[in-house]
Amino acid sequence: MDFLYIVLASICSIIVLFLLTKIIGNRQMSQLSMFDYINGITIGSIAAEMATAIEDVWQPLVAMIIYAIAAVSISLINSKSIRMRRILNGKSLVLFENGKLYFENLKKAKLDLGEFLSQCRISGFFDLSQLQAAVLETNGHISFLPMEDQRPLTPKDLHLTVAPDRLVANVILDGQVMEENLHNIGNNQEWLEKQLKQQHYKVSEILLATCDCQNTLTIYPKTHKRKDRDIFD
Repeated sequence: MDFLYIVLASICSIIVLFLLTKIIGNRQMSQLSMFDYINGITIGSIAAEMATAIEDVWQPLVAMIIYAIAAVSISLINSKSIRMRRILNGKSLVLFENGKLYFENLKKAKLDLGEFLSQCRISGFFDLSQLQAAVLETNGHISFLPMEDQRPLTPKDLHLTVAPDRLVANVILDGQVMEENLHNIGNNQEWLEKQLKQQHYKVSEILLATCDCQNTLTIYPKTHKRKDRDIFD
């Protein structure tokens, strides 16, 4: 009975954890504040405790819900008040600007000079003279602004006019036609069938098909087996 109870409690904890995650919202690890990170770990730990709680599952369940409410509440407060956002998440810190390193800001960020230089090298800046500024964001990521002569050329720098672009639309995915995507780009099933006939493909043979802003259909057929070739050793 205990084994069956643990199985059912584990399933319930997974479902609750999934629902709470959806309510809190999905963000990448690099976008999480320290509080969000610790709060997520805490909710996961409570979910594990709930799965193995023989006597009472309601206590860890209530605790999970309270932590989730706290996370959602803080997120709402951050979106409504700039002042509270600065209190809860902190402010961005300028670590380097115009050839000057700001020691006090490095100290506030708990970041030593060696670690800062390491982050510069990881981002491709081996010489501080290549940098205009470096800013520590509230999520712990350092943003770098290169000097003017170190930035990549853009069409604007060359006084060129380029045609507007748009996202590539997936019109066939896993052998299924995405009718809504077809409609959104101004095409229909008849247009798709004509394009497939020209390229000698059937829908069932296609893993992915995309359509770009020039209305060009690019097809990636299903390839069941890759030929063995040593290209990485």
